[in-house]
Amino acid sequence: MSERFSASAGQAAAQVRVVFGRVKRRLKELAETDDLTPSQSSVLSRIDKDGPASASELAAAERIRPQSMAAILAALREADLIQRHPDPEDGRRQVVSLTTGGRHRLQGDRRVRQEWLARALQDHCTEAERQTIIKALSLLDHAIEAATTR
Repeated sequence: MSERFSASAGQAAAQVRVVFGRVKRRLKELAETDDLTPSQSSVLSRIDKDGPASASELAAAERIRPQSMAAILAALREADLIQRHPDPEDGRRQVVSLTTGGRHRLQGDRRVRQEWLARALQDHCTEAERQTIIKALSLLDHAIEAATTR
């Protein structure tokens, strides 16, 4: 890497990567979506967060080829987690939205994971430590957002 950075930046980056990796693995273990690929889970979450979208919009947002998105959407439709319907603004286009089952599945998975993490923070951190975590994550989010918009 030709770019220079401080020792603390390197240490922070390494710790964030390791801790986030551990958290991600543990949260994945708790999710019901074991039968879904990470890409399928990501698409479900994106539709839930951003609302109905076309396959091409989803492919662009997920930074994958339209053919790959078509395969993901086919699997999600087969599992009855999404549905397609005409775009209200352009009837020639199809948009994808969550089914009730897809929404319930996401909400259930999120609730289980959030409750586990909240319990871990409640049981193993003081109030001051939890406030430090909140501030640190806000700072990290700000740094990542600034670096992403460059």
